[in-house]
Amino acid sequence: MSDTLEFNEIYQEVKGTWNDGRLRFSKQTVVFKNSKTGKVDSIGVSELTQAQWRRVCLGHGIKLCTTTGHIYKYDGFKDTDVDKISEYFKANYKVELMEKDMCVKGWNWGTAKFNGPLLSFEVNDSPAFEIPLSSVSQCATGKNEVTVEFHQNDDTEVSLMEVRFYVPPSTGDEGSDPVEAFAQNVLSKADVIQATGDAVCIFRELQCLTPRGRYDIRIYPTFLHLHGKTFDYKIPYTTVLRLFLLPHKDQRQMFFVISLDPPIKQGQTRYHFLILLFSKEEDISLTLNMNEEEVERRFEGKLNKNMSGSLYEMVSRVMKALVNRKITVPGNFQGHSGAQCITCSYKATSGLLYPLERGFIYVHKPPVHLRFEEIACVNFARGTTTTRSFDFEIETKQGNQYTFSSIEREEYGKLFDFVNAKKLSIKNRGFKEGMKGNDNMYSDSDDDQHDAYLERMKEEGKIREEGNDSDDSEGESDESFNPGEEDDDIAEEYDSKASASESSADGGDSDEDRKKKPAKKAKFVKERKPRKKEKKAKDVNAPKRPMSAYMLWLNSSRDRIKSENPGISVTEISKKAGEMWKQISKDKKEEWEGKAEEAKKDYERAMREYKESGGGSSSSSKKERKKKGGKNEEKKKKKSGGGKEKEKERATGNDSFKSREFISSEESSSESERGKGRKRKGSDDEEEAVSTPPSSE
Repeated sequence: MSDTLEFNEIYQEVKGTWNDGRLRFSKQTVVFKNSKTGKVDSIGVSELTQAQWRRVCLGHGIKLCTTTGHIYKYDGFKDTDVDKISEYFKANYKVELMEKDMCVKGWNWGTAKFNGPLLSFEVNDSPAFEIPLSSVSQCATGKNEVTVEFHQNDDTEVSLMEVRFYVPPSTGDEGSDPVEAFAQNVLSKADVIQATGDAVCIFRELQCLTPRGRYDIRIYPTFLHLHGKTFDYKIPYTTVLRLFLLPHKDQRQMFFVISLDPPIKQGQTRYHFLILLFSKEEDISLTLNMNEEEVERRFEGKLNKNMSGSLYEMVSRVMKALVNRKITVPGNFQGHSGAQCITCSYKATSGLLYPLERGFIYVHKPPVHLRFEEIACVNFARGTTTTRSFDFEIETKQGNQYTFSSIEREEYGKLFDFVNAKKLSIKNRGFKEGMKGNDNMYSDSDDDQHDAYLERMKEEGKIREEGNDSDDSEGESDESFNPGEEDDDIAEEYDSKASASESSADGGDSDEDRKKKPAKKAKFVKERKPRKKEKKAKDVNAPKRPMSAYMLWLNSSRDRIKSENPGISVTEISKKAGEMWKQISKDKKEEWEGKAEEAKKDYERAMREYKESGGGSSSSSKKERKKKGGKNEEKKKKKSGGGKEKEKERATGNDSFKSREFISSEESSSESERGKGRKRKGSDDEEEAVSTPPSSE
């Protein structure tokens, strides 16, 4: 037989809910770990007194009783597990696993028995149902009647509010009332918080972020009392799940976080975390309201009667001793700024994300605690608003997703290394990187991925720069057209090409510069022409486009909406009409859609007749001819004037226009364009006179 027995998908009943988890039997302890909260219940083998095997709603279950009076119920076992568990209990625990059946007769009268913290209602010596007295919130008595009320649990779909027991009057001893005796047995073990007696210590006016306000915290032996100006909260120590002590990013304040399950309530609001904010510079001298012997006996040296120090240290020390929980602090993670947290936003609210040794915690609005065990994968995503930040997404095994946005790019490397070291699944890890088998390559994975991200940023920046350069004027120099920063490399490439294509080396540099300029300008003209042609002139004489079914209905219903809602504005009319259109029946919508289809057919027929009659094409062609003619005239004037200026500059000895080939090519091109202008506008004598310069005549 193995040393341990482990069972998955075992359920523990807590206040009307079934919490799934894992159960393990070992030679020293019985351990159950809650899958939802991660809470661990450990039972020592020496504490076990009784074990029962019984059939329940979820298959079969085990009921364990301890010497301290606690009762633990675990369900979800199979019928074949009974022999294996019974042998293990006999061999290691020296406890016999007894089989006991539940009463299913449905009778509502029987015998009520109090077995420690459990009220068992039995019919013919078989339990019909059992009530844990720790779930009782109040007990009221009446004439021959006892009403038991229960704590409510938010996780349950259906909650049991109360149970009433009829207690018949006793015929024997007249001195004792059976109703009062029943109520006292219930209240002695019930979880009824009564602030009786003096508090162990009191902390005055502490700043609380959740719930917000200033509260006096009274420390009682079994519960915590928050007393504020508006609300009071009583928190039993049994509901405290975890304690966190987190340093603020400014290194001057401290967060003390108390995780609660079940949460405290205020109306419909639930507070799963109690967050206190302290200043490191604030000190306090504390005296416990107990004598030294009682302090030593109860806290075993964890606390002293007189203590002094920082306020946050005193509060955390007292809570740790009373709750008997470890305090979680940040681990070895250190961000870019040297702090142990990362500034980010969650649900449009800025806060701090703390990477811990076993999870992440975000404070403070709303607080979020995510354990590594419940995380399925994480994702590093690009920021939606700016490229200087990124988003950190966490997806849980239950399918929930948490997005922490607006994280600075400098934190990327530190956070990636932390996630990688914790062996969390990274969703957007590259294919090649995922195929790497060596652990040594993981150190380079962060740099490779980060460089790829920067490369994408650079490419997008180049595209934007090229788009801005394309809108510039044509008169710029060659240097402004170089989008990159490597001007020397580009020049060398041009020189090598030019030397290979030219046969002679005389005047190579000047000829290459002049060849480059017209080529690049012509390229820009080709890129800009289609942009100008995209804009089309509106044809006024063309038939109007048909309206949709909604617009046809709106035009017919506009007056009716105005009459039903006097004084309504134009925007409100459209809003009201949209709501009415959604509520219209399918038949009426089909009627209006039929009208819209007829209007569309009429439009297509009218447009066909309009095009056949020559409409649209003639007017647009005339406009284009006028535009082309005006552009040609302007070009001819500029070129004719430019030729004269170039001849003057040649006479004065300007070095930039020495080449005779450049001038002759300009004159030949201008003469050819003038010839084309005469062919197009031969009938107009005035235009010929203007377009023909005296030199060509």
